[in-house]
Amino acid sequence: MTRKPSIPGRTAAAAAVPVLTLLLSACVSQQSYDTMVAQNNQLKAQIAATQAQSSFVEAGDLLFPEGGYRLSAAGQAELASNVVPKLKSLPANSKIVVYGYTDNLPIGPALAQQGIPDNLTLSTRRAADVTNFLISQGIPAANDTPEGRAKNRRIEITIQGPG
Repeated sequence: MTRKPSIPGRTAAAAAVPVLTLLLSACVSQQSYDTMVAQNNQLKAQIAATQAQSSFVEAGDLLFPEGGYRLSAAGQAELASNVVPKLKSLPANSKIVVYGYTDNLPIGPALAQQGIPDNLTLSTRRAADVTNFLISQGIPAANDTPEGRAKNRRIEITIQGPG
């Protein structure tokens, strides 16, 4: 029977690996670990909230007559049947923002006579008309408390696309 030569310290090194692993795994305190887990969960919640944001885009030609800001009957019907039910199903603390848009064609004399001097005013009036319609359909207004009114006295700048 031949015996392999023993390498001094090899057995001790093999036994030291599990002990070393155990010691290294204990380098992070439980408090640090718990803090990292809490931060990770917070980031997951923020990601989920961002992904939960929804947009409802409606064609302006359906909602408004060309160059107009008053909702058409067809536009009211579209909002009432397709958008209002979705908004009503949102959680009570949801933030609903209505943006108005228009093209870059100059304002005509008919709109100018109605006190609409430019496209910015036209888009604002469109958003206001849709907002008033949604409120008439039971969507809660955000300005019904002093806190809500104070929160809405602001500007909001949104970056879209690569920033």
